[in-house]
Amino acid sequence: MSAPATDLYYDPYDVGIHTDPYPTFRRLREEAPLYYNEPYDFYAVSRFDDVERGFADRETYISGRGSVLEAIKNDMPVPPGFFIFEDPPRHTVHRGLLSRVFTPKRMLALEPEIRRFCAEALDPLVGGDRIDFVADLGARMPMRVIGMLLGIPEADQQAVRDRADQHIRTEPGQARDYSVQTVTGDEFAEYIDWRADHPADDLMTQLIRAEFEDETGTVRTLTREEVLVYTNLLATAGNETTNRLIGWIGKVLSDHPDQRRELGADPSGIPNAVEEVLRYEPPAPHIARCTPREVEMYGSRIPEGSAVLFLVGAANRDERRFPDGERFDIHRRIDHHLTFVYGAHFCLGASLARLEGRVALEELLARFPDWEVDREHARLASTSTVRGWETLPAVLG
Repeated sequence: MSAPATDLYYDPYDVGIHTDPYPTFRRLREEAPLYYNEPYDFYAVSRFDDVERGFADRETYISGRGSVLEAIKNDMPVPPGFFIFEDPPRHTVHRGLLSRVFTPKRMLALEPEIRRFCAEALDPLVGGDRIDFVADLGARMPMRVIGMLLGIPEADQQAVRDRADQHIRTEPGQARDYSVQTVTGDEFAEYIDWRADHPADDLMTQLIRAEFEDETGTVRTLTREEVLVYTNLLATAGNETTNRLIGWIGKVLSDHPDQRRELGADPSGIPNAVEEVLRYEPPAPHIARCTPREVEMYGSRIPEGSAVLFLVGAANRDERRFPDGERFDIHRRIDHHLTFVYGAHFCLGASLARLEGRVALEELLARFPDWEVDREHARLASTSTVRGWETLPAVLG
């Protein structure tokens, strides 16, 4: 394994590192591009080319043991339908059912509804002097969108969001209690059973009715268990990552007021600005994989069955790929970053997340051209799989 300097230490549960991981990420890229954490027994890869190559090589770095470190270390059984924890051929089948739904064209058709949800959240704040980017927008709009898609009644959406938050929450400095019960989606059973008898124009109904050929060649519909798992995955992923993105939009543009004012004067730059926020502060700073065989990297061996963390947050700032990568720049030309992963597991919701981020920023700037984060009262969420704000209050200019 690489031999880092004796004072170089990284783990995803360390509160100090979690608060600002980027100095550690920079040292990892330069001093230990293959890093081994002995207390938690995992490897970490931090350079852009290595992370990109790892995501693309699904035979050397498999997803079938999980994409979360705790799931791999707990050897968690993966319920069918949790396709982000699957390998081909099962992953190909399960992902294919959703790929025809989450197309850029179909997501773009949601823009009027997303804009309406933003207006409902932001209009009551006009004339006031404060906003909380999480409580007022990030925790509300994404859940409204995914709730609308799935067919979850609006009155129940906050409870769904609260359960999703609870599933990813950790005690500071501790690993997450990640077990199969976390992903089964049993809390959606009542909705699924109702939809089976009362179909509607929503994704839940489509999942119940969809016919497909599974990995055995059998033509069938999804089992009830699979529908529950799908619904849980979509509700959680659709809420959490975009929630974090909106928080980072508020934080980063507070830290760079000149660039924020430039976007207010010329909104045409907003799509690229959202892309730069995604690169600069990825909501999921690391993604795990497992090695089904021994791997050699940088002259060292990664044993068979090892957990490998691909550090997206480190790779996205690698100056080998992004010159001056530690600097936020809304004019940066970005070929692609790794926030939405790469290869077969590229995020199906990427188009939707980009759309929600763009519309949120457009609607924010249309109402509030200036803001400054209240750092004293801002608080990072305690999680090990995503990184973002639990509360992010700001003073409006």
